[in-house]
Amino acid sequence: MTTMSENPVMITDNEPDPDTPPPHRRRARGRWRADLTGWGFVGPAMIIILGLSIFPAAWAFLLSLQKWNGFAEPQFVGGDNYSYLMTDGEFWEAVSHTCLYVALFVPASVLLGLFLAVALNRDIRFIGLYRTAIFVPFVASAAATGILATYLFSPQYGLANNVLRSAGLPAQGWLEDPNQAMLVIAITSLWGQAAFTTVIYLAALQDVPGELLEAARIDGANRWQTFWKVVWPQLGPVTVFVTIWQMIGALQLFDLVYTTTRGGPLDATKTIVYFLWEKAFKTLEFGYGSAAAYVLFAVTLLITIGMVIYARSRKMEAF
Repeated sequence: MTTMSENPVMITDNEPDPDTPPPHRRRARGRWRADLTGWGFVGPAMIIILGLSIFPAAWAFLLSLQKWNGFAEPQFVGGDNYSYLMTDGEFWEAVSHTCLYVALFVPASVLLGLFLAVALNRDIRFIGLYRTAIFVPFVASAAATGILATYLFSPQYGLANNVLRSAGLPAQGWLEDPNQAMLVIAITSLWGQAAFTTVIYLAALQDVPGELLEAARIDGANRWQTFWKVVWPQLGPVTVFVTIWQMIGALQLFDLVYTTTRGGPLDATKTIVYFLWEKAFKTLEFGYGSAAAYVLFAVTLLITIGMVIYARSRKMEAF
């Protein structure tokens, strides 16, 4: 009887284990698990955010095609709300008031923010305190700012008229004068919103390469030439961003008007958002107010796309 020795099969390091997946499959599986873990963390919050944005937007668009007062059965009217909106004199007056505010506020906020950022972009004593003081008004709510402006520009006992009286100048109507009310609101907005552009410009100024500034000084450029020829071109993308941001905020002006003039005097400060708020929540014309909201959305979107295309075209010309 012959005894045969059993020789076990030995797997060397050079031979792959048949039960082990290839490296590329292991990497793909690891990425899949990492992606699944990431979506597991952000998924619930994303669903909430989308639900609070997409659903109201879709519902508002559906309302804009209907006539509904919130109680009776909605009546589908198609594009009648938009058609009537285009011929509504009150709406176009609100558009003109909004455009006036945009023309007053946006350039002033960008220029003032740039000026303050340049002034604060230096190493001086208590610079941190100055930067904090500039940003504090931005933290305050628009409602608080509006209430403060009401007392500050009161024709009877406001600080502004008291200063004018002490200087021997005639008192002004301010928020009670149709010719001055929108200007006062723009100035009040600057008090809080210019801090935003200041912070953005300040961060951009600190990112300007020091080598460029040093090279300009070596070439004999003064501070003014260094700013316009070296610093200002570096601030182009930031300027586009803050202009778009401030313009969107200006087109959506409501809370400051609501806390100061309520659209008056003589509807001189009634903006588009205040107009649609009145139609939707005072006269209960929800469909008409929703149509005005979507017109505002379309205009804002077109302005944003136009400015982005313009900025990219300028960038391509620079190259």
